[in-house]
Amino acid sequence: MEKIEGKIWKFRDSIDTDVIIAGRYLRTFSLDDLASHVMEAEDPEFAEKVQKGDIIVAGWNFGCGSSREQAPVALKHAGVSAIIAKSFARIFYRNAINVGLPVITADVEAENDDVISIDLENGIIVNITTGKKFERQPFDQFMIEILNNGGLVKHYLKTKEKEVSN
Repeated sequence: MEKIEGKIWKFRDSIDTDVIIAGRYLRTFSLDDLASHVMEAEDPEFAEKVQKGDIIVAGWNFGCGSSREQAPVALKHAGVSAIIAKSFARIFYRNAINVGLPVITADVEAENDDVISIDLENGIIVNITTGKKFERQPFDQFMIEILNNGGLVKHYLKTKEKEVSN
């Protein structure tokens, strides 16, 4: 995974999983249906306007609430390439990594429509719009491999495939 670069969508503290994808939409197995309702309670136009590669910047406790795995799946399928927040609910953080969605704990100054660049391997986040640079602990190589492979299951299958071919 090289650098991630995208336009910012800024959200408040304590965005819970029901705000990310409301429970009434969980009866579908269609990723397109889920993505079409993502963040609807917070910004009714988000699903229509989010573009592939966009990045969410939020405050404290992003992904709190239930452990629904559909929340990070819906965000990723809608085009969100990464989420930066001051803190994450633990289960949301794990679910996001499991589906291959980078989640970065950092306090970043950014506004809607700013463009940010994220270098996971070196722990550097740059707000390209303002020129401000933020540093954090780099991701472990193992985590980067999981993200590069598209999530935990795909990483496991790829690892098993290598073992079989050797």
